[in-house]
Amino acid sequence: MEQEARLPLVATAPAAPTWRWLPRFQRIEPYLYLIPAVVTILIWVYRPLVQTLELSFYQWNLIPTSPRTYVGLENYLRVFTLPEMQRALLNTLIYMIGILPLSVILPMVIAILTDGIRGRLRNLYRALIFTPMIMAPVVIAVIWRWILHPTNGVVNNTLDAVFNLEERIRFFTDGNLAIGTIIFITGWQLIGFSTLIFSAALANINKEYLEAAAIDGADRWQMTRYILIPLLSPTILFMTTLTILLASQWTFAHINVLTQGGPLSATTNIYYLLWNYGFQSFAVGWSSAAAMVFFVGFGLIALLTLRLSNRLAFYDN
Repeated sequence: MEQEARLPLVATAPAAPTWRWLPRFQRIEPYLYLIPAVVTILIWVYRPLVQTLELSFYQWNLIPTSPRTYVGLENYLRVFTLPEMQRALLNTLIYMIGILPLSVILPMVIAILTDGIRGRLRNLYRALIFTPMIMAPVVIAVIWRWILHPTNGVVNNTLDAVFNLEERIRFFTDGNLAIGTIIFITGWQLIGFSTLIFSAALANINKEYLEAAAIDGADRWQMTRYILIPLLSPTILFMTTLTILLASQWTFAHINVLTQGGPLSATTNIYYLLWNYGFQSFAVGWSSAAAMVFFVGFGLIALLTLRLSNRLAFYDN
């Protein structure tokens, strides 16, 4: 018993410390990864938005040494009464409606008709159709200005050789043709991007629906109408929303290079008008007030289209 009592005690390792803060850190860890993106958005999106709201209440010419004069809501009142603003709003609506067939309907048709292309030919086709989208809008505008030039343009020379034109067509200086020309050039640039979006949506559709319809005797048109188009409805509504919200932005570069809003404001839109107020007339107060009005207006349009998408879109569950 004495020998057992004199046996040395075996030293036990100290218990590992419990990291009580680890569960709490794991809960907040996902949000830490969002900090760089949130900070970037705050600096480059919401900070300029707040500054624009502030400038909309002042009269200033953008010269740092020039004082800013507080005018309250006067800039907003002038924006609504300017005659060129009404013309810009009407042209913006025309751009939205005119670009929709070229950014939604035609790309969807192309995507459906070319869905059967496989192999290397498919990659080549996608590369060729997407090339206009990756080109700078200014470069595209310069190319089309050369193509549609009234005296040296390829289009006018070809039409003159075939039909012996009495007068050359002036695509950018004729008030009846200028806005349609801008719509065509913008839509031509967007066709590749929209087609790829619709092709990606088609690739995600379960082919078993088409196989079952073919077994039941459905033809190509019936499968397109009753299967493909309903399943493409989320993409259709998405591209429609993009076109409505960004049509003026997409056409700005072409307007600035080709027509400068003319002739007689026939091609101006709200984006070009904002740029004109801010950087040509140096009426930064008018430009900021108009920008805030359009920000609210487009925000309401975006909210409406999102609600319509939730109601009208058909999803494959």
